[in-house]
Parts: sequence; C-alpha cells; structure tokens
Amino acid sequence: MSTSEKPQKISIGFRGGQVLAARVKSVDLTKLQEVLGKSDGWHALAAEDGTIMLDPTRIDYVLVESDDHRIGF
Repeated sequence: MSTSEKPQKISIGFRGGQVLAARVKSVDLTKLQEVLGKSDGWHALAAEDGTIMLDPTRIDYVLVESDDHRIGF
C-alpha cells in the first residue's frame, strides 16, 4: 500500500469542545477540506470505521497527524 493510499489519522474539533478521531484516506480528507466553513448542509466523510455525517460549519479545526516516527514516549 502506497503512502497516499494509507489512511491518515485525523482529529476533528467541534464548537463546544468535542473532538472526533478518525482514519481517512487522503482523497476523503481533501473533500472534507474543500467543504470546511461552507453552509451546504451535511457532509459524508468516509472513514475506516464507517461513514461520519458532519456539519462543516460547526468544525473549528482538523488536525492531521504526521507519519513521522518518534523515539521515546
């Protein structure tokens, strides 16, 4: 599996403080980034565990974790 096909771990922060962690393919992450802040209704995000329905206007941030290897804890 190439790096571009490998799901990336993301954390989605919502207004009110809730955070949702998911693993998504880069193509699905790109689609999410395109709808952020738009009020076009709900967005279906395909994740490893299933489809997540999101209201893009309520998302405060999306953290995309890097694949850098770390030594230690």
